[in-house]
Amino acid sequence: MNSSELFETPRYRIAGDQGLLMEFGNIISPIVNRKVRAVSALLEKELPRGVRELIPTYRLLMIRYNPWQTKPAELQQTLDKLEANWETIELPPAKVVEIPVCYGGELGPDIEIVAQTNQISQAEVVRLHTSVDYPIYMIGFTPGYPFMGGLPEKLFAPRRKTPRTHVPKGSVAVANNQTGIYPVASPGGWQIIGRTPMRLFAPEREKPFLYDVGDKIRFRAIERDTFEKMAAQQETGG
Repeated sequence: MNSSELFETPRYRIAGDQGLLMEFGNIISPIVNRKVRAVSALLEKELPRGVRELIPTYRLLMIRYNPWQTKPAELQQTLDKLEANWETIELPPAKVVEIPVCYGGELGPDIEIVAQTNQISQAEVVRLHTSVDYPIYMIGFTPGYPFMGGLPEKLFAPRRKTPRTHVPKGSVAVANNQTGIYPVASPGGWQIIGRTPMRLFAPEREKPFLYDVGDKIRFRAIERDTFEKMAAQQETGG
């Protein structure tokens, strides 16, 4: 493990009057993210007094607390004790979730930009994007948006200079060294290379999301007619 990835001891930062950031490393890495999730799991077993919410991200853990019940210095003492035992936590095995995607055309209008940026064909973009199981480091931005690492280097592409005001739900995109999926329609500045017919966020389901932090996404290429059939089935609950 590169020693620069994981801090020897956590670094703390105040986030407003109700937040404390617990920072574990200085890069996006599976090792750093594992520690974030392990400490979060330890805290969830028995939340310290005054803690309202835990928000794990790539490399830090946000702790939201009631300032009338606890203070950052008090929390830090508890967190330091828990952090010392993070390696004892056995995280659940990663679930691999397959996501069908129709690449290119009007559903993936930026696929040619990604291809040209890396001097490869559109077919190679599809082949490379479906060749990896992507770990989900965090979920945020919009409900169910998975930020994933592991993107092949030949697919790296800059964000759009001018973000779109409307990105259709299900859009699959890349930006820099990451890939993600837009579960709901929203603005966005990533390069869109395809779209999935799957409903990634359904609030009426017992589990509104198909995946969680720590799971992996596996993309599978489908044709347009298959996309249309699956999209119709999803909308009717089939």
